Amino acid sequence: MIGKVEKAGTYRQRVGWQAMKQTNTNCKMVDEKLADLLLDPHALPAKVQTHVAECTDCQGELAKLQATMQLLDTWEAPEPSPYFLTRLGARMREERQAAPVGWLARGIARIRASIAYGPGLHVRPLAAMALTVMLLVGGGTYLGVTNWMQPVQPTPLAATVHDLQTLDSNAQVLDQMESLSSSGSGD
Repeated sequence: MIGKVEKAGTYRQRVGWQAMKQTNTNCKMVDEKLADLLLDPHALPAKVQTHVAECTDCQGELAKLQATMQLLDTWEAPEPSPYFLTRLGARMREERQAAPVGWLARGIARIRASIAYGPGLHVRPLAAMALTVMLLVGGGTYLGVTNWMQPVQPTPLAATVHDLQTLDSNAQVLDQMESLSSSGSGD
């Protein structure tokens, strides 16, 4: 009798565990669709809506998501200061004019500033053009090398052209053809 009760208890535990795993799986599936449920509740299947209505964990998550959405609806973006761009420009000028420490850092900063900010802005289009030419030459060279490795295949000639070339190169055959045609027309 005790063995039957123990078996029944383990059976209930196993069934309960499977039901809990299935509920967790359903909750994970529904958890991904809670935002859609807030935005358009009629677009979701009835199965999802019934699960949310029955599951307290999913109802709690839905309530948290609703509270977050309501909080975001009340939030207003702060207006930027009207002098923001002026102060940013002044700060940029100060940073450009600040002297870096050390001779190497000063040299690198001077080169970088002349390229980025200085009157040498005409260097950028030239550098872009030089890079483009290098890429074209490199690509053309690569294509030339890859085609060089493959032997050139002669194009096959049509049968008629091949026959005509053979006839042109063999004068004796032409003479025989002319003698046959003249003797045939002379009969």
